[in-house]
Amino acid sequence: MSVARCSARNSVRGFCANEAYEFAILLRVPRAFLIDTDTASDDAVALIMALRCAEVRVAGITTVAGNVNVEQATRNALYTAELCEADVPVFSGAEKPLKRAHRSADWFHGRDGLGDHGYAAPRRAAEKQYARDAIIEIIEAHPGLVLVTLGPLTNIALAVQHKPAIAEKVSRCVVMGGAPCCEGNVTPAAEYNIWCDPEAARVVARSGLPIELVGWHLCRGEAALNLRDIQQVLGFGTAVAKFAIECNSRAQQAFLTQTGQHGISLPDPVAMAVALEPSIVTSQSEHFLDVETESELTRGMTVVDRLNVAGDERNREVWAAALAAGRRAKIAWSIDNARWKRALYTALQ
Repeated sequence: MSVARCSARNSVRGFCANEAYEFAILLRVPRAFLIDTDTASDDAVALIMALRCAEVRVAGITTVAGNVNVEQATRNALYTAELCEADVPVFSGAEKPLKRAHRSADWFHGRDGLGDHGYAAPRRAAEKQYARDAIIEIIEAHPGLVLVTLGPLTNIALAVQHKPAIAEKVSRCVVMGGAPCCEGNVTPAAEYNIWCDPEAARVVARSGLPIELVGWHLCRGEAALNLRDIQQVLGFGTAVAKFAIECNSRAQQAFLTQTGQHGISLPDPVAMAVALEPSIVTSQSEHFLDVETESELTRGMTVVDRLNVAGDERNREVWAAALAAGRRAKIAWSIDNARWKRALYTALQ
């Protein structure tokens, strides 16, 4: 199987004939994904990767205020699904963070989140059910599903607050967010998704969900699409390839201003690549995780107990709630950049 179709290179060597046959059957059963997104330019590319993966069935897409307002995020999700000819249900969710005013990232993605190219309105509307309730219902109907979050965690926090038991029914919760042990992209301390609604991120971090944190650091440097990569994608000549580059035109300019690097940074597609093929991660470790909610200087900072000192006497009181939750998050430190790009290219061909 190629990375294109989720690239699961699984060996059945050593199995007896019946076991190998049963394993092959299991491999052909699509994995259920639930995707929560504040659909802007990189989110749209991540959605394309999931919707065009033959080994995944996207059970639903929920939208949240983040990069753009929730109405625009819903419109963008519907447009992207139509581009992929996918009849996936889309549910609109939280209009603002749990305790704060909504502050968009239009400075990075454009007013409409897709680079302001005037894309047509989608032909269909979102479902009437509220995203929080849809998240609960979909998880309960698909125990073991993979939850992928591409935006602020408001919808997920509302869902686990309303029904905490759903956390046990999720096999993986891949979170694009945070700047573990490095600088942020919206403040010196924080990455946008976590900064936008730090209270929600803290709720999710303490919820018992099996979090795999895919931070902003993983989409920079060699992981970003350079100018040669961009031309290669455009050379595919497909509608999705053209859209993937075009809708990120404003983001490309903003990334240059932000980092001095020429190219397109794609944090959400990197997270989706990890969700589709976990072995793309080359270095990870498990640690307690908490989020700063009080300080404006470090608002939304993802604090990772990398040296495993949270339980020490001098830290135990401050970390009591995170320790009581009892579940460490998997923190991805590095990925195979060549494999991540191959996964992207295959989805766009």
